[in-house]
Amino acid sequence: MIEKRPLEFSFEKIIKDALYEDLGQQGDITSNSVIDKNLENNFVLKSRSEGVISGLQVAELSFMTLDRRLSFEKKIDNGSNVKNGDIIASVKGNAASILSAERTALNFLSHLSGIASATSEMANLISETNTKIVSTRKTTPNLRILEKFAVKDGGGMNHRFGLYDGILIKDNHLALSGSITNSVSLAREKCGHMINIEVEVDNLDQYREALETQTNAILLDNFNIEDLIKAVNLNKKNIILEASGKITKDNILEIAKTGVNLISSGWLTHSSPALDIGLDFS
Repeated sequence: MIEKRPLEFSFEKIIKDALYEDLGQQGDITSNSVIDKNLENNFVLKSRSEGVISGLQVAELSFMTLDRRLSFEKKIDNGSNVKNGDIIASVKGNAASILSAERTALNFLSHLSGIASATSEMANLISETNTKIVSTRKTTPNLRILEKFAVKDGGGMNHRFGLYDGILIKDNHLALSGSITNSVSLAREKCGHMINIEVEVDNLDQYREALETQTNAILLDNFNIEDLIKAVNLNKKNIILEASGKITKDNILEIAKTGVNLISSGWLTHSSPALDIGLDFS
């Protein structure tokens, strides 16, 4: 019987919905038709490419939610590097149950490990600087908690989790509420001192205005390298500076070398390729 821990408990609805999506009300009609219902076997989850693993607890719960009699054993931890052929975990028990949960478990594990792997690659590229890579809210609906943890497993950091835990004043907010100065002043008045405020700027003129407000951070959206350097040099208050927009493996180091504190990338969670992981009979 798997031990329930608070974080894993919060994943259970996501996993149950994913299992139902695959199994429906009829269950796995293939396995139920061709496999002896009492047959027990051992399987291993094996990496078929190099990368970083994330989502082991979700893979485990995918199997265990379907059949609590199964036995799941991790061979490595989340955040571990793997190469082609490495065994990630083993699962033992009723063969039909294992095959019925296989795709759900692998979908989670491959997707989250892909995010962790992409994050790790980005983080390694800027590891010699003081800049950190962070994720955004550009996540798969209902999977944000999993994808945010995958970023951390890859060595990245998380931006605000949702609209409720941090203020980010963007261009559309400014268009509707007025100037940067007025918007930050209103936000500070209404949210109090415990909530951090960040304001997005598109050019150096907006940036100079933002520097004179009570904002905690400034997002430099699609700034070129020359303007990023100017922004860092103008920052006498040590306000947190975040660079964002069209971040790639080819330009992330050059951006980090400007001295910004953070580089945010939606690509990590919305477009990183899945890591190839399979379930093999052992």
